[in-house]
Amino acid sequence: MTDTRTDPEVRLPRTQSGPQPQHLLLTLLGDYWYELHDHLPSAALVALLGEFGISPAAARAALNRLARRGVLESSRTGRRTGYGLSRRLPVEARLGHASRNAILFGDAAPPWDGRWRMVVFSMPEDRRNVRRSVRSRLRWLGFAPLFDGVWVSPHEREEEAGRFLAELGIENYAVLTAQALPGVPQGVTPVDAWDLDRIRAGYDAFVAEWEPLLGRVRDGAVGTAEALPARTGLMYDWIRFPSVDPRLPEELLPADWPRRRAHEVFAELYDSLGPLAETRVRQIIARHSPDLARLVRHHTHKGP
Repeated sequence: MTDTRTDPEVRLPRTQSGPQPQHLLLTLLGDYWYELHDHLPSAALVALLGEFGISPAAARAALNRLARRGVLESSRTGRRTGYGLSRRLPVEARLGHASRNAILFGDAAPPWDGRWRMVVFSMPEDRRNVRRSVRSRLRWLGFAPLFDGVWVSPHEREEEAGRFLAELGIENYAVLTAQALPGVPQGVTPVDAWDLDRIRAGYDAFVAEWEPLLGRVRDGAVGTAEALPARTGLMYDWIRFPSVDPRLPEELLPADWPRRRAHEVFAELYDSLGPLAETRVRQIIARHSPDLARLVRHHTHKGP
């Protein structure tokens, strides 16, 4: 298999805010057409995007752009054009692993060893671009700034942080691991590095928005046409949490921390909407290819 990270013919679309047509189409293929290489009729894919308010012209433009990027392969049978995910794509891209990992976010946090990791660094002001890269990478690794140039994390990512700083040519840095962080003033705890109130508000808003729909699903009051866009919207809402919640160990969080409740709402609703959404996708594809429609299947929040 070609490594597409070095294959100039495959260029995944850039991430943008909101359900952009290209990303939306890849999300739908990853959720209902994973591990399949059969080409779906373009008319079926246009109709599928239409369920989300995407116009036919915008849908066709998304198909063309993904094909030019090498993300989709195209074929023709008579006058009908079909599209399927390129075999040159990395497996994780074809199966939507980024979304899958985010969907799993919220399960029980791993045990904590009781030790904190602290990264201390300094760099000249004229290296602002590098400073931004460092901050972005450290946040991705689960660190947060306790003070300027002092970042902390309860996760075992100190080796990755040190290696990244060294690769950037940053000479003035130190990585420490201890149960009690040195130099932290009295009354200040490492947890203060995170805005827990903002994170809590996000979870509370998620539950308030989606719990009513869960009640309707339990009552059998949601049909297939509503289930498909709702399930994708639910997923888009949920997968933003890994970028704002560092998944701190439970012993560091308030007893009423809402992540577990939010995940319960997400997991039950995502799984409950799955069969309904799958039926809707089958209905749309069956208008253009009944044989291919039978191949449609959905994930649960745990996997296929």
